[in-house]
Amino acid sequence: MCTAFLTVADRHDPGLVEGLYLQGSIALGDYRPRVSDIDFVAVTSRAPDPRIVRTVHAELRRAGAKPYFDGLYVRWDDLRRDPGRVPSGIAVHEWRVDPVSRFERHLVTWHVLQQGGVAVRGPSVPTLGIYTDWQELADTTRRNLGDYWEPWLRRKARGAVGLSPWAVSWGVLGVARLRHTLAAGRVTSKSEAAEFALGAYDKRWHRIVREALRIRVGGAQLYLNPWRRRADLVGFVAEAVRG
Repeated sequence: MCTAFLTVADRHDPGLVEGLYLQGSIALGDYRPRVSDIDFVAVTSRAPDPRIVRTVHAELRRAGAKPYFDGLYVRWDDLRRDPGRVPSGIAVHEWRVDPVSRFERHLVTWHVLQQGGVAVRGPSVPTLGIYTDWQELADTTRRNLGDYWEPWLRRKARGAVGLSPWAVSWGVLGVARLRHTLAAGRVTSKSEAAEFALGAYDKRWHRIVREALRIRVGGAQLYLNPWRRRADLVGFVAEAVRG
């Protein structure tokens, strides 16, 4: 995928992409074929032309490239600044190119890239001087538990969406990952978070944690009754969010 992207980008705008780095599940050692997306950060020599970026990613899509190649375009100096102060810019999510986006322009991306980012093109990650601020990230993570997950719990987990495998994996591993990140003092992966939850929470939640991990990595289904599974999903997320 990276080779295809760079080949197409170099053909349409030679010299534009000076650096290509992978973050997300690849950087965290938790990439899962047919489940995970590829999360990239492209560093450019100048402000990209959105029309060219659209052409590049449309060509990748027409070629049948999978999985999603999601990410953002930045300048070198952007990585050395607080991402909250970096202007909105071009981002790609599920093949859609947004020329003025905040997608992935946040501390989690910067931290994950600094922790374990993979350099495909450009200088090695330790030499980039990537901005990090653990205290700010920890504060943001705590706010996210209330600002995002409390409403998610109220509006969605008790509805029909709560019966879906996606909701189980997203909800259980999502809140567990936030709690584990706070406990570990670094951004952690979803699979690590599942192991953390099995050790940190009461045994009555172990089945739903294992089911969420099973949905992500494969294996035999642990619930026959989707309503029972939804009840455990709601119970675990509520406990993790509030405590």
